[in-house]
Amino acid sequence: MYIQFREFNPFDVWIWIKFSNVPSQQEKQYVEEVFNSWFYLGKLGGFNSENLQVQETGSDLSYMNYDDKGYDKSMLALMHNMGEFEYEGEWGRCWFDLGTSDAISLDILLNALTQLSEEYVTIEALYLGGENEDWLIEDDETRAYSIYDN
Repeated sequence: MYIQFREFNPFDVWIWIKFSNVPSQQEKQYVEEVFNSWFYLGKLGGFNSENLQVQETGSDLSYMNYDDKGYDKSMLALMHNMGEFEYEGEWGRCWFDLGTSDAISLDILLNALTQLSEEYVTIEALYLGGENEDWLIEDDETRAYSIYDN
């Protein structure tokens, strides 16, 4: 899977997926589950790199002292919005406002999509940010509605 970052604004970013073929309903469902799960974790502050106590401990986690106030000591790292997933031919796209979530969120998404592409859905390319000449972005119409606004 080819991965390319283009012009990137975390508060207004499109993520584009180019499939090897027009995706089936099952393939669309797999992809959307990955993105929905990723977004839910982000909306709940899961991608806060200031509070990676387990990661920073190393490999021996037996009897680790976990500071349950560690989250409160760090700055909030929350994703804000996700638009509807859209498809056109071999392309899929979704708009995000990644808010203050940390860049680790993107690594986690890329890892998950790489494995998804290896096992379930052949993803030819993934583009983060920018625009797609084959499928133009309409003026704020798609972004105006978020499936998580309520």
